[in-house]
Amino acid sequence: MTRTRERPWRRPAPPRAPARLARGGIRRISAVSVRALSYWLWALTLLLFTIAWPTLSLTHDVPTSLRPVVAAAGVAPLLLLRRHPFLGWALWCAGGMVVPVLFRRQPGYDFPWQVTAFLVLLALLVAVGVRESRRALVTTWVATTALCIAFLPGELAPGWVFGLTAVLGVGLLARWLLRSQRELAQQTELGELERARRTIAEERTRIARDLHDVVAHRMSMVVVQAQSAPYRLGGVDPQVSVEFTAIADQAREALNDVRGLLGVLRSDGQLAEDVPQPGIADALELLREAREAGLDLRWDVEGDPDGCGTATAMVTYRILQESLANASRHAPGAEVQVDLDLGPTVVVRVRNGLSSRTPEPGTHAGNGILGMQFRAASVGGSLSAGPSEDGGFEVRATLPARATVRDEA
Repeated sequence: MTRTRERPWRRPAPPRAPARLARGGIRRISAVSVRALSYWLWALTLLLFTIAWPTLSLTHDVPTSLRPVVAAAGVAPLLLLRRHPFLGWALWCAGGMVVPVLFRRQPGYDFPWQVTAFLVLLALLVAVGVRESRRALVTTWVATTALCIAFLPGELAPGWVFGLTAVLGVGLLARWLLRSQRELAQQTELGELERARRTIAEERTRIARDLHDVVAHRMSMVVVQAQSAPYRLGGVDPQVSVEFTAIADQAREALNDVRGLLGVLRSDGQLAEDVPQPGIADALELLREAREAGLDLRWDVEGDPDGCGTATAMVTYRILQESLANASRHAPGAEVQVDLDLGPTVVVRVRNGLSSRTPEPGTHAGNGILGMQFRAASVGGSLSAGPSEDGGFEVRATLPARATVRDEA
């Protein structure tokens, strides 16, 4: 049995972006189309030459030795159709002026050129209308019109001039269509890039908000627990108390650094996506953890937790998390009361009393209240926050029990 040895140093190539794949596919298709067009031009030119050479004696009185040259002069400019249509048209006009002058037409043939040569002229006129500049387009029209008037019979010249003008118009219309398609493709690519940037920005916002909710709360609890440890634990050695103070200071500085970094990622006004988030049971556990961390916390929960939808439960958890973190930072040592009514309308009320201690330096206002308001609005609710009558601070949110996170608030 043959064993295939794995080579861990060969990492798989990263997936290519859809826009890059599309552009690469278009380039390959364009290259194949260009090569195919070149082959078809050579084949068509050879076919027209094989028709023009034998039939030249039926249209013009040309010596036998010159017939291949005259036939080639009428159809060879077709080879310049793809790259240099204006040059091909100029060469055709040079031959178109020489042939009627040097060689007499056969009796019964009223046209100055062979039919094959005239078909080549039509193709070149369309290509000039598609690819060349306006000045070249005007020059082509004027010279071709003069050529028709000079060599065509008087009764046929107006009709042929009108037809050639229409052919040039077809080429010009094709140019406008191709330009519109290119502009549409560019706009589509720009739209895809803009949607990708917006998706990245929304994802960064979601990550920043969730990091703020989780990291800031946990680190705030570390600060509160380290500050309150000397008061909760009796007989703490002074050196141990200094260590607790140092832990609180380091955690506070780290918290401020985290907020500064998250400020780069945040984009206020955009909402977090509806992803799996903590629910009501986690909110009750959050209250117990906050009390164990040293926060003077009491709570009263009424209603059925199962009657609360997933989105509302997630928003309720985040509001409680942010409110408790704010209370521990801005009102250290104050009593905190949480009232949670889980009825048809979920009411979350977090109130802290007036603190007897001055907040530690470095506790400044951030985007917590604004983030809570966005979260409440995302499920069709509302949130208010401000000073209470006793000098403390109160956060009150009203949320529908059953709601889904909306795309815009």
